[in-house]
Amino acid sequence: MSSTPTTPEDMLIIHGGTPLQGEVTVRGAKNLVSKAMVAALLGTSPSVLRGVPEIRDVEVVTGLLRVHGVDVDLEGDTLYMDPTSVESAGVEEINVHAGTSRIPILLCGPLLHRLGRAFIPDLGGCNIGGRPIDFHLDALRKFGAVVEKAPDGTHLSAPDGLHGIRYELEYPSVGATEQVLLAAVMAEGTTELRNAAIEPEIIDLICVLQKMGAIIKVHTNRVIEIVGVSELKGYRHRALPDRIEAASWASAALATEGSVFVRGAHQADMMTFLNVFRSIGGAYDVDDDPVEGGIRFWHRGGPLKPVALETNVHPGLMTDWQQPIVVALTQADGLSIMHETVYENRLGYTSELRQMGANIELYSECLGGAPCRWGRRNFLHSAVIAGPSKLHAADLQIPDLRAGFSHLIAALAAEGTSRVYGVDRYITRGYENFESKLQALGAKIERPVAQESHATTHAEP
Repeated sequence: MSSTPTTPEDMLIIHGGTPLQGEVTVRGAKNLVSKAMVAALLGTSPSVLRGVPEIRDVEVVTGLLRVHGVDVDLEGDTLYMDPTSVESAGVEEINVHAGTSRIPILLCGPLLHRLGRAFIPDLGGCNIGGRPIDFHLDALRKFGAVVEKAPDGTHLSAPDGLHGIRYELEYPSVGATEQVLLAAVMAEGTTELRNAAIEPEIIDLICVLQKMGAIIKVHTNRVIEIVGVSELKGYRHRALPDRIEAASWASAALATEGSVFVRGAHQADMMTFLNVFRSIGGAYDVDDDPVEGGIRFWHRGGPLKPVALETNVHPGLMTDWQQPIVVALTQADGLSIMHETVYENRLGYTSELRQMGANIELYSECLGGAPCRWGRRNFLHSAVIAGPSKLHAADLQIPDLRAGFSHLIAALAAEGTSRVYGVDRYITRGYENFESKLQALGAKIERPVAQESHATTHAEP
């Protein structure tokens, strides 16, 4: 097990071997909600965001907005944000609320428009490979921002305001695309962004900004054109459902030979995943009811099928989908391949799966349809999974958010009792009420005895 510091209170005990059966609900996408909250800073009137999940990233952005003078109230899953009195915040205040989150960098454009200055603390986030902020800072400089690095972080100012630019990303980065959108909507003139990310969460953010009064045109070939406006108002919006969480529960159903209805899952945003799910040996049924609908996922019986896959930007196989899929592939009858092309170190979590009995080998070669940017650079970014493997219980240390949920899936599918460390530190960042959802699906889980008064043990059904 990794030596990453943790505490018994941050551990979940999982008694594996029980198929997950039942229903869970997914709400707004983590990768949209936090960005829509940041966008509220640009408005001159209050915004209302619906479908907001109870996750730590929402708490982080709430804290950052409040220290900048935004009045934030959460009622149920509806968030009310009033930015009419935006003000500067101290470095210490920002650091306290930001923690290790990378979200503060996305506040730069809105704060430069509203206040003429912004601050970025040292950024954290999941350790899944290099995610440099160079794209962000380079774009902001071209917009006209002055960037000054200091021991306490990075200070930005815009003495002459921000101005439209023509900018091409080296890689269609989601974060950099969001940065350009948030800076360009009120920049003077027109911005043309080439090689932009076009993930569903990006399109939903564009919908939010358009409701605020922005003029944004999405052209073919990953080109987005933004005509700057002088003022934006608040918005009313329901966040698109979280396709990553939906795929995680689907993979858990497959790995445990269960059946899970994911209420809120949206077919159009998951088409690539659904194709892979069916190819492996899973089955699904789509309910299109606009209120009560979702997708039921189940293991259709018999051995799972091996596949060769590679991650890519949308509309390819999402990198956040590969970890739970790999867990399911440990049960496929034959050799499967997963070629990770988005993050260079995202297969590190497989060491824990090997500890549980999975037969997985990593390679630096590009074992995919074409060489990727990590090829010939000594990054172990391709995996060969030989199955089926009989998984057994182990002590597991969660390395990051998405790999962490995959470790939970592996522990649920394994024989015996596993102890998983780091659940509160990582899983709560992006999975709402994951323990109660596991309980609802029949999982046998509990907290350590020391936390007995807060235990979440589920008895035999």
